[in-house]
Amino acid sequence: MAPGPAGLTPVFERAPQGTEKRVALTFDADMTADQGPRAAAGERFDNPALIETLRRLKVPSTVFMTGRWAEEYPDQAKAIGNDPVFEIANHSYSHYSFKPDCYGLPVLPQKEMAADVERAFAAFRAAGARNVVPYFRFPGGCYDDRALQSLAPAKVTAVQWDVVSGDAFAKDGDAVAEQVLAGVKPGSLVVMHCTRSAAPVTEAAIRRIVPELRARGYRFVKVSELMAERG
Repeated sequence: MAPGPAGLTPVFERAPQGTEKRVALTFDADMTADQGPRAAAGERFDNPALIETLRRLKVPSTVFMTGRWAEEYPDQAKAIGNDPVFEIANHSYSHYSFKPDCYGLPVLPQKEMAADVERAFAAFRAAGARNVVPYFRFPGGCYDDRALQSLAPAKVTAVQWDVVSGDAFAKDGDAVAEQVLAGVKPGSLVVMHCTRSAAPVTEAAIRRIVPELRARGYRFVKVSELMAERG
């Protein structure tokens, strides 16, 4: 997308009203830079079952991945990034916040913001991922003009959403599915997660969401295709 006002990083939330019945499912692969010990102790920040279900159901999807996740699971990052069903977008390296007061996340200094984003892209390259797009999702979805200004040199588009799945720490896959199904409209962009320990019912929710939306006439697309409709 073209730069926003005053040269700020542009922000995309959904395709315009009146678009075709298309919807983009996005999955945040969260992992902070200091969660290595938790991963070593057995906590799973990946979700292979979810990825396999998306493949089996042939659901084009965008995975917003942190650089730390790609370093912890390089084989999976490579497999996702070389599968035409998926595209990988940037969710920062550290999953620190780019704005104060964001769900208790540590705050990244402004002077380190652009470097943090580039460090994530470097991690994707090191893992061998090829289908990488110049999109960025702020950790927690939190940003301000200062953050948008800081990321302008990175030439990324910030991608938000208009449908919150509520899958983070959820225990009822049907409740997550119902929330998504109630919120989706033509051109919607849904935020979900790809972290087994923090979003354990996402895969079950997908098994209900996908056939029901297809029965309503929706087609699943990656963010790149949805963004092409912006007009």
